[in-house]
Amino acid sequence: MAVADAAGLPLAVHVASASPHEVTLVEDTLGRSFTNELPEHLIGDKAYDSDKLDTKLKEDWGIEMVAPSRRKRRKTQDGRALRRYRRRWKVERLFAWLQNFRRLVVRYEFHADNFLAMVQLGCIIILLKHL
Repeated sequence: MAVADAAGLPLAVHVASASPHEVTLVEDTLGRSFTNELPEHLIGDKAYDSDKLDTKLKEDWGIEMVAPSRRKRRKTQDGRALRRYRRRWKVERLFAWLQNFRRLVVRYEFHADNFLAMVQLGCIIILLKHL
């Protein structure tokens, strides 16, 4: 899981197994931030539409969660906040940049700690290229 800024540059990355839902990994990812500053808004897809996550992020981190409502759920956000959802492609661009590193695509690393180190190294290279 990764958090990117408005330019698509990495702010935080976290590696976990495939079994837990992404909503449960949001706080762990924010805790592993590269910088001291956190974003004001966090943009996610429909899976992140949760009242529990919204209140936890707002109270603990001071971050507003922007996610479209799931199909069988009442609307939780108005259209003004959802305009930010159009910028979600920037985090996808970060994942595309990480796909340029063969070691991350093939996942030669067996242990999660080693793989996280390679992801962080890839993020460092991306940040250095965009300075």
